Amino acid sequence: MNLLASFTTDQLEVGGLTPLTTIDYPDELAAVVFCQGCPWRCRYCHNEALVKRNMKTNYLWPDILEKLMQRIGLLDAVVFSGGEPTLQPALANAINDVKALNFKAGLHTAGCCPDRLKRILPLLDWIGLDIKALPEDYEQLTGVPQSGQKAWQSLKLLSEANIDHEVRITVHGNLLSPGKLQTLLQRLSTTGIKNIALQHCRTDNLMDPSLGANQINWENSPCINYAQNHFEKLVLRLPS
Repeated sequence: MNLLASFTTDQLEVGGLTPLTTIDYPDELAAVVFCQGCPWRCRYCHNEALVKRNMKTNYLWPDILEKLMQRIGLLDAVVFSGGEPTLQPALANAINDVKALNFKAGLHTAGCCPDRLKRILPLLDWIGLDIKALPEDYEQLTGVPQSGQKAWQSLKLLSEANIDHEVRITVHGNLLSPGKLQTLLQRLSTTGIKNIALQHCRTDNLMDPSLGANQINWENSPCINYAQNHFEKLVLRLPS
């Protein structure tokens, strides 16, 4: 019997696949599907190859499903990352495909498409949402007007949903000063979000190399102290 015959024929645009990871879905063994295409041009993005849409790649969704079938019993979850997964009309069907294989479904998103996020929220088991800045500061980072409003609309949807989550803040000192970060954390603490991650921005392969070195000093950071005291869980992804 051809198991693939029961799955959707809609084609998810895929730019990459990580068959096994321990860090992309909390406490679960997962595969990560990297969706092709993103509407934003974030200056610190280090996945520039995944930004352009309608790119020919070596990844076909039916082939990925076949690989996932071979990992039933070995993996717990499948995470859709990017690029920006919610940009793709086929995402909901792809999530249903992996749920049909009894995998948990996770999503990494920047919140670019709140209307689409709202439709797929009931299908998901976990979301990692990137909040990059205060709404009014987004455009200088993404290059796209109104991007902050869309991201914070997605944040509101997540705060109202009963779903496991992590809100991630990637910090480059030239884009998010300690004072701005403190204000951002204060604003987030009023939203009902429970889980926060602070991530030191990597500077290899930046979309905008002019950002330069990330010289933010995390030692004795009042931002870390604030986050520890105002959220249920804080994850730190800082230089060792």
